[in-house]
Amino acid sequence: MSYIAVAERSLPRLGRVGTAAAFVALAIALMPVADFRIASHDPWAELARMGRGLLSPDFSAIGSLSYAAALTISFAICGVAAGATVGFALAPFYHYRPVRLFCICIRSIHELFWAILLMQITGLSAATGVLAIAISYSGIFAKVFSEYLDEADPRPVAAVPPKADPISIHFFARLPLALREIRIYVLYRLECGLRSSAVLGFVGLPTLGFELDSFLKQGMYGAVAAVLIIYYVLIATMRWWMRGALAPAYIAASIAFLATLQTPPMASGALSRFLTHDIVPAPLRNGDISELATWGRFWSWLEKLMLNQALPGLAATMIVAQIALVVAGIVALLGFPLIVRSLTGRIGAVFGHIGLVVGRSTPEYMLAYILLQVFGPSMLPAVLALGLHNGTIIAHLLGRQSTGIHQGLRADAPRGANLYFFELLPRVYGSFLALCFYRWEIIVRESALVGLLGISTLGFYVGAAIQEIRIDRAVVLLLVTMLATVVIDIISRRLRAALGIESLGARTPAGREV
Repeated sequence: MSYIAVAERSLPRLGRVGTAAAFVALAIALMPVADFRIASHDPWAELARMGRGLLSPDFSAIGSLSYAAALTISFAICGVAAGATVGFALAPFYHYRPVRLFCICIRSIHELFWAILLMQITGLSAATGVLAIAISYSGIFAKVFSEYLDEADPRPVAAVPPKADPISIHFFARLPLALREIRIYVLYRLECGLRSSAVLGFVGLPTLGFELDSFLKQGMYGAVAAVLIIYYVLIATMRWWMRGALAPAYIAASIAFLATLQTPPMASGALSRFLTHDIVPAPLRNGDISELATWGRFWSWLEKLMLNQALPGLAATMIVAQIALVVAGIVALLGFPLIVRSLTGRIGAVFGHIGLVVGRSTPEYMLAYILLQVFGPSMLPAVLALGLHNGTIIAHLLGRQSTGIHQGLRADAPRGANLYFFELLPRVYGSFLALCFYRWEIIVRESALVGLLGISTLGFYVGAAIQEIRIDRAVVLLLVTMLATVVIDIISRRLRAALGIESLGARTPAGREV
C-alpha cells in the first residue's frame, strides 16, 4: 500500500501526459527481459499458409460447426442469465465490505480457470461451462448494477415516506431508474459471454473454441476460417436476434439443449473430495495439523512453491501485462480515427469498423492461440493478442466519442491531421487514459490466463499443477493471480482519482467491464 500512496502523491506532478510517458518508459525498460523469441523456423511461410486458408473458408463440416455454435450460444445465455441473477441480488449490498470483497475475488479469476477447477467436481459437463461463466460474471454484474443504482436520480428515494421498508425503496424508487442501463449492459455482457463460451472449448467443452483448436492442430486453415466466420456472424447479428421479450424462451431452449450434452459421469463424492482433500495443501493433508513439524513442512512447501513458480510466474505476467497495455494504447490511438468519417471517408470508415469489430470480438486467448501457431511459445503472441484485442475495444469507444465531437464542431473546423491532433485527440485523451486504466486489470488477468498456452506466466504453472493432479498448488497460484488483479485494480482507481479521470468512460460498457 505504500507504493500506492507514493504514486498518488507523485501523479499530480506528472500529469496525464507524464503518466502515459511513465507507462511507456516502463514497458521499454521491460523489453530486454521479455521473451520475444520466434520459435517458428519460418513464421512468414506459416502466415502465408494461414492467409490462404482464411481466404478460402471450408464449410464442409457445417453440421458439427452448427452444433458447436448452438452450444456456444447456450452456454453464454445460461451463464450470463445465472450471473446476472446473482449479481442483481448482490448489487443492493455491494457497499458492504464482505460482499464487495467476495465479488472482487470471484471476478478476478478468469472463466477458463474456473472451468478447470470445476472440472474436478462436475467433470466435462454442461454445469462446468455454465458455472464457470456465471461465477465470474456474478461479481462483475454485482459491481456494475450497484454503480447504476448509485448513479440513479436520488430524488425519488428522498420522496419515499420515512417508514417505507428497504425492499420497497429498492424496487419502486431506485431500480426503475436504472433498468434501461441494466438492460443495455446485460446485452453487452452477453457478447462477452459468447467470447467466454467459445474459449471454454479449449478445455474440452464442445463449443466453437474446441473446433478451432482441432482444426488448427491439423493445419486445416480453411476450416479455421469457417469457425471464425460463424463466430463473427454470431457476434455481429446478436443485437438483432437477441430481444428482451424472447429472453425467457432463449433461456429455456438453452437449458433444454445443454441437458442433451453427453458427458462422462464423475465418481461419487467428487465435491467432498475436492473440498476436504484436493485443495488442502499436501503437507497438511498428510500430516497431523496439531504438530509443529507438520506446519514446518507446510511453510517449506509454500516457500518452494512461491519461489519456484508463483514469483517467476507473477513476474512474467506483469511483464506481459505492462507491455501489452502500452501496445493496446498505441492500437487505440491509431485505431480510433479509422471510424471517423471526416478522417478516413465513408468507405474507409466502413472498413475501419469491420477491423475494430473483428479485433474486439476475437477473445484474447483465441487470438493468442492462433498467433502461437505462427511465432511459437513466447511472450510475443500474448502481447500482440492482448494489445490488439484491448486496443480495438478502446479504439471503438474513442471513435464513437470522436464522431459525436466532430458533429458538434464548426463548419470551418480543421481537417485531416490537424483535426486529429488539435481537435479530437485533446478532447478524448482523458477518456483514453481512463479506459486504459479500466482495461489494465483485465489485461493482467488475461496475461495470467495465456500461460495455459505454454507461455511462462502464472497460467503455465496452474496448468502444469492441474496436469499433475496437484490441485492444492493450482489453488495457491490462482490466489496469487487474484491478489495481483486486486492490487492492480486498487492502483488503477488511485491513478484515475489522482489524474481527475475517475468518472471518464464510466458510462461506457467496456469501461464497466472489470
